[in-house]
Amino acid sequence: MFLDENMKIFSGKSNPSLAISICKYLGIPLGGAKVEEFPDTEKIIKLEDDVRGRDCFVVQSTSQPVDTNLMELLIFIDCLRRASAKRITAVMPYFGYARQDRKDEGRVPVTAKLVANLITVAGADRVLAIDLHAQQLQGFFDIPVDHLTAEPVLGKYFLSKKIDKLTVVSPDVGNMKTAARYAARLGGELAIVHKKRISGDKVEHGEVIGNVKGRNIVMCDDMISTAGTVCGAAQLVKDMGAEKIYVGASHGVFSGAAIEKLRQAPIDEIVVTDTIAITSKVKELANLKVLSVAELLGEAIKRIHRNESVSSMFKMYS
Repeated sequence: MFLDENMKIFSGKSNPSLAISICKYLGIPLGGAKVEEFPDTEKIIKLEDDVRGRDCFVVQSTSQPVDTNLMELLIFIDCLRRASAKRITAVMPYFGYARQDRKDEGRVPVTAKLVANLITVAGADRVLAIDLHAQQLQGFFDIPVDHLTAEPVLGKYFLSKKIDKLTVVSPDVGNMKTAARYAARLGGELAIVHKKRISGDKVEHGEVIGNVKGRNIVMCDDMISTAGTVCGAAQLVKDMGAEKIYVGASHGVFSGAAIEKLRQAPIDEIVVTDTIAITSKVKELANLKVLSVAELLGEAIKRIHRNESVSSMFKMYS
């Protein structure tokens, strides 16, 4: 059992169950802190544990409500800095605002960079995240970033199902490299869906490059947000003769009408991880399976604390 009094793990309100599971893996108690609100909804955080000279980790996904959870993380970091923590790591299983990572038209912000700046200025010494929407987001930070992927967790689950006649489908061209890795890991064929995005929540699907007729399908992406992409791709491959369809994602954002879309889509199983807390509404999906990334994060935290390699830990999951 790993136990080190010089390390403290705290949790914001976004996903306390994940933080508790991480602490259980590490064999340490969750750090004590009160997270409360003034009547006007201003946040106030008070640490109940001594953190002076200690290595501190704050587990907080900036998921819905995004701005509330982000502000809570910033206040938590500032609180730890002013309490003389030796090192502060922002553990962000899900990094919100990641999709606003470039100026794709005039007069728009690059909010991902803004958020990275806010976390740095608040006092974080490093960031630990899972499956950022784009790899280049690591460069938005002026502090070290340890970037994990939930692919080993999802891949291990799908491998255990022993799916025959398997084709791994990329729901769009941008996800092709990820799909290729899953195809290699699971031993399946590869296919790609060509799509055209009409608006933020509407996608037009065109054709499939590859064989899906009579095949069992696995589609994996970094997130399921409005579910337009994955539901449209699932319907397309089903219309082309696909048999069972499995969908996997690191982050179950499930915004807007996602739940209703997924309920009506021809998907046999939806697999997500617990980077984002699963709400009661999401739990109504009868075909939902939730996998935990607590061990993945716990192992990374332990290695960061010991100043050991984080990238080498993926050999454990290969």
